Amino acid sequence: MARSHSAGRPRPDLRAARSHLPEPFAAAVDGFERHLALERGLSNHTVRGYVGDVVSLLSGLPGPGDPVLAGLDVTALRQWLSSQLDGGASRSTLARRTASARVFTAWAVRSGLLAVDPGLRLASPATQRDLPPVLRTDQADDALHAAAAGAQQEDPVALRDHAVLELLYATGVRVGELCGLDVDDVDREHRVVQVVGKGDRERTVPFGAPADEALQKWLAGGRPLLCGDSSGAALFLGVRGRRLDQRAVRRLAHDAVGSVPGAPDIGPHGFRHSAATHLLEGGADLRSVQELLGHATLAATQLYTHVTVERLKAIHDRTHPRS
Repeated sequence: MARSHSAGRPRPDLRAARSHLPEPFAAAVDGFERHLALERGLSNHTVRGYVGDVVSLLSGLPGPGDPVLAGLDVTALRQWLSSQLDGGASRSTLARRTASARVFTAWAVRSGLLAVDPGLRLASPATQRDLPPVLRTDQADDALHAAAAGAQQEDPVALRDHAVLELLYATGVRVGELCGLDVDDVDREHRVVQVVGKGDRERTVPFGAPADEALQKWLAGGRPLLCGDSSGAALFLGVRGRRLDQRAVRRLAHDAVGSVPGAPDIGPHGFRHSAATHLLEGGADLRSVQELLGHATLAATQLYTHVTVERLKAIHDRTHPRS
């Protein structure tokens, strides 16, 4: 079973702002962070986002009162969000920060730090979900073929990079899920991988023959050369033998598509978008794609139907005689 791993230290600006909070506010942030990580089981990345938003919110409040967060009312929340808007925050960012504030105020009431929950009166700004950039199938093939060609040199890093890209595209897993994989999470006999996603939800995701071949070469001829005392059971390793870092995977993904003419500049999440889009274009049903991607709701997966519809419209406009 895959396990979650730290995705890095807090940003220096967040640490500085947090260190300047009054002690009762800092204690509230600490308690909220423990709640998110231990009780709700959120990912490190999500926890950092929520905590960063709450630190920003509390930094503008008057000093602690009785109860501790007495100054946190709906007016203060709206003023904070207005300042974010004035600072250039997008609608999607405002929606996320609104959600962070609501989760925090609900927790604060349960913890006795607030008498009433002002987040209940806070409206979320409507967001417009942009279509994510995706690779065409031929562009994905070109990127993976280039990685395979590099792996022919039997260099352990090249073997690893090829296996990482093949698995990203084959499974559509999130970059954090991929970096958190252990060797035992991969069942090559049945060509499936066990993934623990958001909310500690576990799922089984299949992969095909190209990814299996790349994994076999990495496990046999690449991983043993990078493995060291600090490797543990990690499936993918960095050059120093530690578990592969998400930032390294992001650089790898950008570099891989950068060599493909006309391909959009995407990272690991772009490979996830591409995998979902190509599955739907190939005839997969929406429920199956939802399960493969680990989406909690079907609404999140439905975004990809818009991608495929837009592609169909573009093909129609380009090819139909009466378009």
